[in-house]
Amino acid sequence: MIAKGKWIELLKDWSEKTLPEMFPREINIDMNSSIKRSISIIGPRRAGKTYEMYLLMEELAKKIGKDKTAYINFERADLDVMNEKDLMLMLEAYHELYPENKNKTIWLFLDEIQNVSKWERFVRTCLDEGIHIVISGSSSKLLSKEIATSMAGRNISYTLLPFSFKEYLTTKGFKTEKHYSSSEKAKISNLLNKYLIAGGYPEAILYPEMREKILKDIFETAILKDVIERNKIRNITAIKILIKALLTAKEFSANKFYNQLKSQGIKISKTSIYSYLNYFEDAFFIFQLRKFSLSYKKSEQSIPKIYFVDNGLLSIHGIDDKGRLLENLVFIELLRKEKEISYYKSITKEEVDFVIRKGKKVEQLIQACYDTSKQDTFEREVKALIKASNEFNCKNLLIITKDEEKEQIIKGKKIKIIPLWKWLLN
Repeated sequence: MIAKGKWIELLKDWSEKTLPEMFPREINIDMNSSIKRSISIIGPRRAGKTYEMYLLMEELAKKIGKDKTAYINFERADLDVMNEKDLMLMLEAYHELYPENKNKTIWLFLDEIQNVSKWERFVRTCLDEGIHIVISGSSSKLLSKEIATSMAGRNISYTLLPFSFKEYLTTKGFKTEKHYSSSEKAKISNLLNKYLIAGGYPEAILYPEMREKILKDIFETAILKDVIERNKIRNITAIKILIKALLTAKEFSANKFYNQLKSQGIKISKTSIYSYLNYFEDAFFIFQLRKFSLSYKKSEQSIPKIYFVDNGLLSIHGIDDKGRLLENLVFIELLRKEKEISYYKSITKEEVDFVIRKGKKVEQLIQACYDTSKQDTFEREVKALIKASNEFNCKNLLIITKDEEKEQIIKGKKIKIIPLWKWLLN
């Protein structure tokens, strides 16, 4: 157990801490103190969850005073294995430091809470006592599982991903407007070219000269801490081969990968491969996009398309295919907008990159294509859109390209073509 003296020291350190300069994010977290629910901020490692907490604490400090907020990062090296009893002792230490706040509104910010076992019991206790809680974590399923079983109806979750393009422009001092001059459009295009490759991890953007080293560190740390150590994986060889396969795959067949490992004399079960994929997704490292089907079972059994949480993780491994980078960027933006997404593939192999649905209704069909100047490329994209449009009775058809903008009527279907930058800033 962590000694009370240690908690007092950490809380005192927080009270003396000067917060760094921070960029406001697009995420809109409701800090309504009348709602008796915890707030959870989940997302990949080093996407800015801690800084978002800092922003929230800074706003609260202006209203209620800094002494009525407390922050602890549970990834500190000097905080070992912990459980809810340690958290209760931390709360005792806080009240010992600030006895005058005993019956007042206070806010606790608990960063990377998944490192504390049975944390949800402590959070429930705090909520019952009128204490407000904001938690963060870099594990989607770990948090959602515990929230679903122990925090049902008592939590509001927000997902924070690396910087969007709009947020990226803010860090570069560029203010987004409704209309742009030709010189402003040229600047947007130039910055988009960089963002397409560099991605949106805050550190990599703020320290461009260290970008590659920062991204490699994020990549390796996420694999080590959030996949291997968190899930106690021993078959490191299989993990390394799996990572290479995911980086190069447009679609990923676990069955084919199993046969590949088997041919190399590497022993692993298909169940383990599926588990490893889920671990990567749990850590917000990759996402598996399933084929559209009204049958949940058929959708889950389809071969998934693989997307990474940030383009920077692809580019540091030599992936410079602009088409893939654009498609990955579009997927992450759709994820950020909390859309229900699938992909479409017909029996005759026509494919639509993104099927946007609401329940069983298909609301939009999107193709992500870097360059549509070649006639055969354009015809292929359009053919798939029209086929899916007829099948799903969907008239909202869109092609996102690098810089082309127009509308065309083809076979009675209106197809809108829009440049990536305009779609991202809409």
